[in-house]
Amino acid sequence: QVQLAETGGGSVQPGGSLRLSCTASSVSTTMAWFRQPPGKEREGVAAIYSRDGVTHYAESVQGRFTISLDNAKTTMYLQMNNLEPEDSGTYYCAASRLYLRIWALADQYRRWGQGTHVTVSS
Repeated sequence: QVQLAETGGGSVQPGGSLRLSCTASSVSTTMAWFRQPPGKEREGVAAIYSRDGVTHYAESVQGRFTISLDNAKTTMYLQMNNLEPEDSGTYYCAASRLYLRIWALADQYRRWGQGTHVTVSS
């Protein structure tokens, strides 16, 4: 079973940057970041496929966030720039052994990290 662990959350002012990391115990086909704002449902932020490096982003973060994998394909990053208060929430990494074309459906992922908190506030 793949174990996932996120690091890198914190507090930042609007316009600031953070980088989240997710370390996996083994390679997964689809890896993704989700977030859950307080009082709201979990939503997909970005996904990457280890097989071909293709990435997907939610419209709300397009152009501001970048998802990537290290060479070993066991550490996933989310570089978050120009952060907005609406980006606040708990960020989770998720992994699947399948190539998930509809990447933003949380129910498809079997493995989840414990979450890391991001607060964007002045």
